Amino acid sequence: MTDKPQRQRVVRRALHGVLLLDKPLGLSSNDALQKAKWLLRAEKAGHTGTLDPLATGLLPLCFGAATKFSQVSLDADKEYIATLRLGVRTSTGDAEGEVLETRPVEGLSRGQIEAACARHVGLISQLPPMHSALKHEGKALYDYARQGITVEREPREVTIHSIAILDWQHEALVIRVRCSKGTYIRTLAEDIGALLGCGASLSALRRTASGAVQVEDAITLDALAAMSEDERLGLLRPPDCLLQDWPAVSLEEEDASRFLNGLRRRLPPGSGDQSQVRVYGIRPPVLLGSASIAEGQLIPSRLLSPQEVAGLAASSSAEEQVTRKVV
Repeated sequence: MTDKPQRQRVVRRALHGVLLLDKPLGLSSNDALQKAKWLLRAEKAGHTGTLDPLATGLLPLCFGAATKFSQVSLDADKEYIATLRLGVRTSTGDAEGEVLETRPVEGLSRGQIEAACARHVGLISQLPPMHSALKHEGKALYDYARQGITVEREPREVTIHSIAILDWQHEALVIRVRCSKGTYIRTLAEDIGALLGCGASLSALRRTASGAVQVEDAITLDALAAMSEDERLGLLRPPDCLLQDWPAVSLEEEDASRFLNGLRRRLPPGSGDQSQVRVYGIRPPVLLGSASIAEGQLIPSRLLSPQEVAGLAASSSAEEQVTRKVV
């Protein structure tokens, strides 16, 4: 009688940083997160905004201390490359759904398409699609849709900053959309199609930017799997890469310690009000958390734990040592 082979136990570790992942087609955001988490052997991780399985592109993954700032990426403006199939309406608004109607697209001009896109730039109202992850009574709308149930939804206001036509070949229209959080691109595709009179659905979608980070700097899961462990760790960006658009405040050691205890600090005269700033300790130079400034006071909002600060400081020190050796 032989012993059954034992499954090797994966030792998890505390990592603090952001991995820019280029999510592949056909994989859910959570599945992509779990694969990356396993490859990095990370203890704590989360993604910053769901991409549908049929969508590809930028998916920032947060590890450890960076998860405290994932909402920043969720709230950030987004950029997408969307391919619309003109003349075809589907039950889901995209290529997964059943075709409900087809109409001819002959006679359309580029001027008509440009005008239809321009009508959707600015502050607009969107009705969330039934095939979405939006919750109703604790249940995702797509769960109701799969049962053939339609739930009443309230329109939402979103902002479309710009729509650029990248290509147009008869039924295939490719556009670049820059928009606020919460924008449903499939709904935008349907609305543009309705305005053109031929209908439309979304046949492909790729997220190319979220806030200040770009898909050009992202890595695929296949490329990540082919790397050594040290190479994978080297791809982690510091947690404050999500906060680069915010002003920075640096604190001396005593003030830094009090800030980490949640105490307000008085700033030098002339410090203007700010709704959000990133806060650093000087010795060692390390991120402490986020805050706001009101009436000359620094008011903590999201704080790192002493363990997280120590982990970031150790990572920074190790990177400096490697840099010195290379130089």
